Amino acid sequence: MKLDVLAFGVHPDDVELSCAGTLINEIRKGRRVGVVDLTAGELGTRGTAETRAEEAAKASAVMGLSIRENLGMRDGFFKNDEAHQLQVIRAIRKFKPEIILANILEDRHPDHGRAGQLVRDAAFLAGLKKIETTDDAGANQERWRPKMVLHYIQDRLHEPDLVIDISDVYEQRLEAVKVYATQFHVAPDSAQGTQTYISTPDFMEALISRWRLMGKRIGVKYAEGYVSEKSIGIRTLQDLILIET
Repeated sequence: MKLDVLAFGVHPDDVELSCAGTLINEIRKGRRVGVVDLTAGELGTRGTAETRAEEAAKASAVMGLSIRENLGMRDGFFKNDEAHQLQVIRAIRKFKPEIILANILEDRHPDHGRAGQLVRDAAFLAGLKKIETTDDAGANQERWRPKMVLHYIQDRLHEPDLVIDISDVYEQRLEAVKVYATQFHVAPDSAQGTQTYISTPDFMEALISRWRLMGKRIGVKYAEGYVSEKSIGIRTLQDLILIET
């Protein structure tokens, strides 16, 4: 299945927290969109790997994803090395995305930055002919390099290179986050259990404030921001969407 956009997240819920609005925008335009989670998030204080998998499946349905897979890497202990790069390369060559969305390159959680670097490096290596990989059936995969890798902004605020309006899909993207009831304060009963950095009402308020802050940058109500190591180019000035501020 060839995808137009493939989003990688190191933990189930990374994508929902950071770029779900962008994915839903693309899906509403008829594009094929998928998610690959690197780990099961098994080190999370709240919930289990099983409940996270159930929540990820429900969130995928809310967003309307074409596919969602998990590479089964070790939460907290995966590395940006050859073995893990080959896992990501196989996924990229399998789905042949035009655009990849990945974790930010530096963040509060060390897994985020390491995952962002892993996906960035694998996206380049996937285009090299002499790196040989096989698919699930044992057939040789063709090389593939996406046109762009964008890193979504997570906990720490980074200066965005690209800001995408998600105002029209805000309620749907918020619903995708709230599916993770074991992780976030989305209802009175979800506040029970060991409290963590992300399980308090303050975290949800900060999350919504971030989307509002990004929206303010381009004169809309809600938006998501991205960082790119590659210059973002357009063919003509008519490709610009001008939003009054």
